Amino acid sequence: MDESQQYLIKLSQCLLDSIANRDWQAYSELCDETLTAFEPEAVGHLVTGLPFHKFYFDLLAAREDYQKPNNTITQPHVRMLGDSAAVVSYVRLVQKIDAGGRPLTISSEETRVWEKKGGKWKNVHFHRSPTTPSS
Repeated sequence: MDESQQYLIKLSQCLLDSIANRDWQAYSELCDETLTAFEPEAVGHLVTGLPFHKFYFDLLAAREDYQKPNNTITQPHVRMLGDSAAVVSYVRLVQKIDAGGRPLTISSEETRVWEKKGGKWKNVHFHRSPTTPSS
């Protein structure tokens, strides 16, 4: 894996950390303002822009009982699409404490599209799906 690919994985981890830390400023700096996404919270719809995501940051910021989860990127794969675009795919493990105080790990499959704009990498699209066991 080359330096650019490693950097994009690091940026993806920073983005996940900004979510866990409820750090809207860091998240919005890493994302393009026209970010598009497919994610479970959007219930089958493509959402565009940051306001949809800000709602969840504000909701978590208001909770006094918030416990920061731990996010781990596993099995990362980076496909460079030239010098200014890349696709980063991985499985995301989220470790947290459930309502009963027990540790819980959930996983999802994520794909993030990054584009270099003005010399900075910005997340321009992502798709997140819960991992489902095969039967």
